[in-house]
Amino acid sequence: MIGSIKGKIILKTEKFLIVETGGVGYKISVSVDTLSKIKKSNDEILLWIHTHVREDILDLYGFLDRQELEFFEMLINVSGIGPKGALAILGIASIETLRKAINTGDTAYLTKISGIGRKTAEKIVIELRDRMGRDTEGGSLQEELDALEALKSLGYSQNEAREALKKVSAEENTNTKVREALKILGGK
Repeated sequence: MIGSIKGKIILKTEKFLIVETGGVGYKISVSVDTLSKIKKSNDEILLWIHTHVREDILDLYGFLDRQELEFFEMLINVSGIGPKGALAILGIASIETLRKAINTGDTAYLTKISGIGRKTAEKIVIELRDRMGRDTEGGSLQEELDALEALKSLGYSQNEAREALKKVSAEENTNTKVREALKILGGK
């Protein structure tokens, strides 16, 4: 199996990269968050890889850090969550926020992801809560939701608000999160 790929980005699209290494271009699906961190093509990159093999498909999924890869692999081990669904989950919030949602059993937060229903969200919570431990440090999930709603009420889309909040420290209170997110959104 392929564990990592280091090479030059020769193509960047909205859903995948093609990374050339050793004369071979590998098509690697990546999360929206990973794509946002990659500046341009022709850059040298190291991606941690999950190789997904089925009887008729061999897909590669790439991540900039091992923590994201490990969380992805935990998600795809949940019944009903495939690699594309796991990428969508990783794209909605930071790993710390997702851990809080799972540890606190907040299925409502998880159902805001397109394609994740109440039963699937409950499965995620039940199957992953014990694997992750009970780490609930930092700001509360309610503060995250309040900040999201505040940004949406100011006219930002849910995706824009989530992307900005992913870049803000989870330890901040709601007002600080909103202020920092507005700075990020204003910089676009």
